[in-house]
Amino acid sequence: MGSRRAAAGRRRTRPAVIGSVAAVVVAGAGFGAYAMYGGDAGGEGTARTKSAAGAEKVKSGPLTAAEVTSTAQRFLTAWQKGDVAGAAAATDDAGAAKALLTGYTKDARVKGAAFTAGAPAGAKVPFSVKATVTYGEATAPFAYDSALTVVRRAGDGEPRVDWHAAVVHPELRDGDRLVTGKAGDPPVKALGRDGTEITAAKYPSLGTVLDGLRDKYGKKAGGTPGIELRVVRGEAAGDGKGAQEAGAADVADKTLIELSKGTPGELRTTLDPALQAAAERQVEGRKGASVVLLRASTGEVLAVANGGHGFNTAFLGSLAPGSTMKVVTASLLLEKDLASVNKTHPCPKYFSYGGWKFQNDDKFEIKDGTFKASFARSCNTAFISQAPELEDDDLTRQAKEVFGLSMNNWSVGVSTFDGRVPVQSKAQMAASLIGQGGVRMNPLNMASVAATVKAGSFHQPYLVAPSVDGRALATASRTMSGETLGALRELMSYTAAYGTAAEAMAGVSGDVGAKTGSAEVDGQDKPNGWFTAYRGDLAAAGVVQQGGHGGDTAGPMVAALLKAGG
Repeated sequence: MGSRRAAAGRRRTRPAVIGSVAAVVVAGAGFGAYAMYGGDAGGEGTARTKSAAGAEKVKSGPLTAAEVTSTAQRFLTAWQKGDVAGAAAATDDAGAAKALLTGYTKDARVKGAAFTAGAPAGAKVPFSVKATVTYGEATAPFAYDSALTVVRRAGDGEPRVDWHAAVVHPELRDGDRLVTGKAGDPPVKALGRDGTEITAAKYPSLGTVLDGLRDKYGKKAGGTPGIELRVVRGEAAGDGKGAQEAGAADVADKTLIELSKGTPGELRTTLDPALQAAAERQVEGRKGASVVLLRASTGEVLAVANGGHGFNTAFLGSLAPGSTMKVVTASLLLEKDLASVNKTHPCPKYFSYGGWKFQNDDKFEIKDGTFKASFARSCNTAFISQAPELEDDDLTRQAKEVFGLSMNNWSVGVSTFDGRVPVQSKAQMAASLIGQGGVRMNPLNMASVAATVKAGSFHQPYLVAPSVDGRALATASRTMSGETLGALRELMSYTAAYGTAAEAMAGVSGDVGAKTGSAEVDGQDKPNGWFTAYRGDLAAAGVVQQGGHGGDTAGPMVAALLKAGG
């Protein structure tokens, strides 16, 4: 994964102290001016009875409306008045709260904050913020919505604000902070391959990608920095909850407000504006959808899009790819003469290995069927039945040596997760053969797998040409034999025409190949749906989280992009 921590370091200059948060009245549903400033709001200094001071019972049970209201009042009132210690004491993590609330004034330079609380919904209290950010002569309004949740504190059951950085601002993750100052990186004017400007306003899915480009190329593109309020990511901020495993992500800092604009430098990318627009349409309104389109012969990224826009799952996701991984596994079995396209190959209902009993979807079987039939119908046991013939590291080596995966050395132009195929044994090794176990991928990785099959060799995907900064692209150590490559293309072509990918690929003409996938995930009612395919010199892959079968969910999305590519 290309790291941007060095770049993030340039953003950690702490600006000088200026002013403090002004105290203003909160006026909102459920909260009145008198409630905020008159009477007892449950402050830390409130006297307690002798019985309460002793070893009283730990409070338990659901929070009452009064507990939620008074705790929220106490926190917001103290924060407004600039009483950081008091506000922090109203949370269940006073140390972390005090540090971030202090930085809100000192580092972020927020002044005159006015809070308007909304009506509580259970234990959750929404509130809006209007303030001003000032740095030297530069100033700008700062308005946003946030929320807090009241919980019972561990140990004594007292109601407290459940502390997370997102209480201060919804863009913050735990470990992040807000900073206002000179931007360490000048802005970047990203250009498409045709020279037209690429903006997040026009292509909303590219927000995180453009942030990453600025991180890496801001100082190289020739611009000058402006003044901005930004989220500076902390070490604990890159877990991308719900989208991939912790540690896979390397999330870019985020600009919230530009107090004064810098002069942007220009940076040409490989993105095709028309295809990017098509990708945006495919993920629009689908929070769990992500898709990538590549030029197979070069690795150029022509389009990348994510539904939800909050995390770049297409590049940074770490998800089990399900049966799309069978493309890699099939190449291994073909090379080792453990399978042949048109020879009989076992596809029983069940196969046990390493103490696990594996089965096919709906427990189907193919009697006296060929490997081509098993691949096209995505028979799990056809692959797992070969586990006894394999070494523990065979799949890992195949993924690295032929497909360039799991080497952690791709240099795309922004941060990426480059796939993971760990060496495993017994049942976990068998599960890896069908894209489960410890195997983790994202649409960029799986689009590259299809591209490798189409091009005949691995070409590392890239968003910015290596000639821009002289960086070296990752390479694979070997290619498949002509015989293996031809057989693999035949399998994918047959699947696109007659197998599980046929419905999605109907109407996609020319030299095509495809593979579907469904990946079971603990805690999900539906599996993640995967699809990878190529057409001519284009290769694409997509995932729809909790979508179900890949042919029904991710398939139409990928096929539409391949059609749009002409």
